[in-house]
Amino acid sequence: MTDHHDDFHVEPIEGLPELPPEGETILWQGKPNWWALAKESLALKWVMGYFVFLGAWRSVALMAQYDTLTSIKGSVPFLILGLIVCAILTAIAWTQAVTTVYTVTNRRIAMRIGAALTITYNFPYRWIGSADLDLRKSGTGTIALKLTGETRMSYINCWPHIRPWHIRNPEPALRCIPEAARVAGLIAEAAESAVFSKTSSETGSTTADAQTASGAVAMPAE
Repeated sequence: MTDHHDDFHVEPIEGLPELPPEGETILWQGKPNWWALAKESLALKWVMGYFVFLGAWRSVALMAQYDTLTSIKGSVPFLILGLIVCAILTAIAWTQAVTTVYTVTNRRIAMRIGAALTITYNFPYRWIGSADLDLRKSGTGTIALKLTGETRMSYINCWPHIRPWHIRNPEPALRCIPEAARVAGLIAEAAESAVFSKTSSETGSTTADAQTASGAVAMPAE
């Protein structure tokens, strides 16, 4: 399911450690929108709002003893600290976005993630029970993959490319991707086609086995 990426190994195709096997076609590749990732996975607006609240609270508290200008100056350290924290969070989101590559093919979904330690996760469609789309007004969205059977993910190792708050049964996710509705449509069509092909193949194999067995029984003894 996973492949550890060698920093000294050149990817034949960006986002994939190896060339796709014969018959596999890449339908889409993309990265998270770094600004959307900062707002959604790192709660950038909430963090900045928290420091603005602390600064306002400090100013109001100082007004009882000092003049307005001095009270406003009292909030400046909180605002500066807030800007520093938000800058760090933004840098983390940007790094995560530029080092990530999501790949959708006619057979699987691959996620090359990780800034320091790069890992590639491969999810054949037979492992995916459903794909849930969380679409935003901007057109960006998150597609969460609900895995079937005993397939399990590590929430920490996969973060932030994971559905938020689903810790007990983590769901890997294509986070904050542009044109999310179109990508979800591609995944739905590819998954349906893959499942249909597998079912047809198994049915054909079963029919062939039955015909062979029938022919063996009907074959007259010499």
